[in-house]
Amino acid sequence: MENLIKQIEELKTALDSALDKINYQQKIDELEKLTEISGHSDFWQNNENGSEHMQKQSRLDVEIKPWNNLKVALDELEELSKLDDDGLEKDIQTQIKKLQEDFEKLKKQLRFSGPYDKHDVILSIHAGAGGTDAQDWANMLMRMYLRWAENSKIKTKIIDESAGDEAGIKSVDIEFSGTFVYGKLKGEHGVHRLVRLSPFNADAKRQTSFAKVEILPKIDTPNQVPIDENDLKIDVFRAGGHGGQSVNTTDSAVRVTHLPSGIVVSIQNERSQLQNKETALTILLSKLAQLQLEQHKENLSEIKGPNQSAEWGNQIRSYVLHPYTMVKDLRTGCETSQTSSVLDGDLDNFIEAFAESNL
Repeated sequence: MENLIKQIEELKTALDSALDKINYQQKIDELEKLTEISGHSDFWQNNENGSEHMQKQSRLDVEIKPWNNLKVALDELEELSKLDDDGLEKDIQTQIKKLQEDFEKLKKQLRFSGPYDKHDVILSIHAGAGGTDAQDWANMLMRMYLRWAENSKIKTKIIDESAGDEAGIKSVDIEFSGTFVYGKLKGEHGVHRLVRLSPFNADAKRQTSFAKVEILPKIDTPNQVPIDENDLKIDVFRAGGHGGQSVNTTDSAVRVTHLPSGIVVSIQNERSQLQNKETALTILLSKLAQLQLEQHKENLSEIKGPNQSAEWGNQIRSYVLHPYTMVKDLRTGCETSQTSSVLDGDLDNFIEAFAESNL
């Protein structure tokens, strides 16, 4: 039993160290304060502030709960070990092993300490050089990320989609909601290159295609990324494409331009002009937050628009289906020959490798 008590003490010491790193007590106090405020009778008099408050409270609760459960379980196990009952030894050993496994899983969260790592994500895919093949490749990437999200129990919602001319998609914006989604997906940001025998070429020649993936931290509260309204130009226009009988007869589509950077966001999926405007502004703020991280600018008006094009020389990862099979990340060196699994959403090894390389 002495050995088991020692294991419990070592695990408690490691847990205490991890709790200090995540400012556990400070977050517990903050959550208690938020919970108290949300219980006031006049809390929902301002729906917008109330919704923002509850999102913050929920996000904090999701972050703290598994750490708190582990702490409570470990305290209970320590009390159990003090009974000095040899009949409990096997059960205590089993529980220690489980808690050690739980702790190892939670420790991975310590890698996600960036300013937006806890945020949800707006993932955008844009077909690049390669014509129809590139548009098909963009569609394959969309499927890959949706399958990854499904396997990871992460919620998704397609915000806006532009169909390809013959196949695939020209672009798509998808919202990903879950725990530490930006922290997990931020390494996917960049140009992805595909090499394969083209299904759109009569001679079945080898074709190289490119698509650009943008991983943006979802900014759903404007004060997180303060912006001068004078820096915005907002246009409305008639939506086109699919969407029902009224989509082509009302000026419901919205285009928002951030004048200093030249970033333009257009949304037309919703029938309501107000909904399209809110979605466009959310995406714009998310783009500015991402660029602010990349360009180390304190003032949003100093940010320059993105200039990385989806073509040869800019890729972060290559997916080769012919003449051999391999997926290789050019930054971390992580690679696998299991291309089918990767394209079916098995991205965890690449996500882990990128997280480790940035510790």
